[in-house]
Amino acid sequence: MSTKKSWRDRLASYPHLPNVKEIPLAMRKRHGEGTIATPSPREVEEAMRGVPEGRLATVLGIGEDIAVRHSATIGCTVTTAIFAHMVAHATEENQERTPYWRTLKIGGELNPKYPGGIQAQMARLEAEGHTVVQRGKRYFVEDFAGKLSGTR
Repeated sequence: MSTKKSWRDRLASYPHLPNVKEIPLAMRKRHGEGTIATPSPREVEEAMRGVPEGRLATVLGIGEDIAVRHSATIGCTVTTAIFAHMVAHATEENQERTPYWRTLKIGGELNPKYPGGIQAQMARLEAEGHTVVQRGKRYFVEDFAGKLSGTR
């Protein structure tokens, strides 16, 4: 009988993070030489938890903040986005208070992988005074850049 791990247990299964490594060869054409900081789930959750009502963050901004914290050239936005998704589900699963809906994808886009999908995130953002606009099949917070918190 296989039992599925809880989201909180999944987040706890990365004891080797955070870490800083040389930027991999495949990424150097785009990012150049230097180092990349891969965050721990706890760092991503703390950043998400720190976004006050009326303000927003992006996975790119959180990744940049983590890079600065670890004196790295860049932050790993792929890992940051994965952990943001996991934090959102752990929050819902355990009825915690991390306002994950305030963390957007790069460019201010809503995240369809958050609990309840686009509609749930949109409802929470609009309830806090943000305007969500549709562009094609995707949804974005209007003027999101002017609403970024200290944790971009």
